[in-house]
Amino acid sequence: MGVKGSLARQLLAWQVVIVVALLTSVAAFSAIQSNKTFVDVEGRRMLLAAENLAATPVVRGTDDRHGVPIPGALTDPSRYQQLAGVAESTRGLSGADDITFTLPDLTVVTSTIPGRDGSKLDVGDSTIPTGRSWVGIVDDMLVAHVPVLGNDVKVIGIAAVGVEAQGFFAGVVESPGNALALLGLATVLGVTGSLLLARRVKKQTLGLEPAEITSLVEQREAMLHGIKEGVVGLDSNDRIILVNDHARALLSIPDDSVGKSVSDLDFNERMRDVLTGRAAGADEIVLRKGRVLTMNRRPITLHDQSIGSVVTMRDRTEMVALQNELAETQNATDTLRAQAHEFSNRLHTISGLIELGEYDEVRQFITTVSHTQQEWHAQVSSRIDDAAVAALLIAKASVAAEHSVGLRLSAGSRLSEVDSALSADLVTVLGNLVDNAVDALGSARDGWIEVDISELDDAVRVVVRDSGPGVAPEIAREVFRNGFTTKAAEEGGTRGLGLALARQTCIRRQGWIDVHNEGGAVFTALVPR
Repeated sequence: MGVKGSLARQLLAWQVVIVVALLTSVAAFSAIQSNKTFVDVEGRRMLLAAENLAATPVVRGTDDRHGVPIPGALTDPSRYQQLAGVAESTRGLSGADDITFTLPDLTVVTSTIPGRDGSKLDVGDSTIPTGRSWVGIVDDMLVAHVPVLGNDVKVIGIAAVGVEAQGFFAGVVESPGNALALLGLATVLGVTGSLLLARRVKKQTLGLEPAEITSLVEQREAMLHGIKEGVVGLDSNDRIILVNDHARALLSIPDDSVGKSVSDLDFNERMRDVLTGRAAGADEIVLRKGRVLTMNRRPITLHDQSIGSVVTMRDRTEMVALQNELAETQNATDTLRAQAHEFSNRLHTISGLIELGEYDEVRQFITTVSHTQQEWHAQVSSRIDDAAVAALLIAKASVAAEHSVGLRLSAGSRLSEVDSALSADLVTVLGNLVDNAVDALGSARDGWIEVDISELDDAVRVVVRDSGPGVAPEIAREVFRNGFTTKAAEEGGTRGLGLALARQTCIRRQGWIDVHNEGGAVFTALVPR
């Protein structure tokens, strides 16, 4: 049959094993039933024969017509030969293998088995020594013991009738034809069923043998876990049915996550939307425990029916970190460019006034510009002791001025010098909120941004308000969760990522960030120490 027949041979072998086990069980059960039937039937027959012997007048004695008792042969040694004749006659009629008479002390007086006269009868667990009849197995013999009562109703001896007990499988061996027929029928049915089952199984397994299926699964499993990208397979009910090691690490999910629903795992709403397909689009960006993931979901169909989906993911954390560094460099460049542009305009103004000979105007213009710059620097320096945050505010003022937006510091703003980690996080949060406000104001003339920084006992609160149109109530929460992703997916850029990063920074420190409208958008962030 070759390799293709191996599945049929395996099924046939197992079928034969099952058939043999079944026949063995049936044979054992039949043997037990046969032995029980033998003990019941033959035991009653032996008991009846023993009772008839014990009641025979020759054995127990009788009264003559004048009322004179005549003793039985069991109590008269001279009549033991007569007892032997009675025993032999009864053995022939009852079909017993042994008939024995003993005295009350179990001494054999006569037996159909030669050589037992004068010996002690082995009664095993019999109750006959107490004067009660008994049937049971003694020395591979099924024996019935019955007491013999004399004329005075006293026990004068014992009548024992026995037949050789049959072997355990004797009942099955006695009917070998039925056993062979049953074995043959079971074999034919087993072979036929195995061939049909093997044909059906091979059709369902596309003709692959078990070893080939095992090898294929192992290869696919190794390939799946060898992929650098994270891969998650979901069924039609959004249960995880497949996840490789890289995806498990990126999603920070336990090893027993296979079989669980997406809603049962510790995912944020954004992650659930992408995994279940509620958020459609290519290269969806999701934040997961400090990681920035790019995810793509593709539905899987089989025979024009949806059977689930597969989600691939890549870790963009390092790329985003590089983008942030580049953005910081770009911000610094923009700040320098804005300052250079501003200084250039002022120099041109001074040059023009000098050419016109307006020396008093030159002096007044320089005084005004110098006073404005010094006033903003003094204002920031007097209220913000942390050098990084103060430098950020001074630089952002030039960027805002280039967009015709005024940046101011609230009168109640205060910040002492903080540790470097908190300072870096404050720069991230404050810088992104100011940049978002500048973008929101766009080309609006006479726009303004106000920054309020205040210290609490265990946190720093940052409030950035602007004079723009505000945030639509229906997306007040989305701007932190999905806003940057919408811009990245629809506009092909990375703008909008700042608010999500600001929120992630606050949450990482067990803080929060929120937005409401009050004459414009008001962003409030709490950054714990």
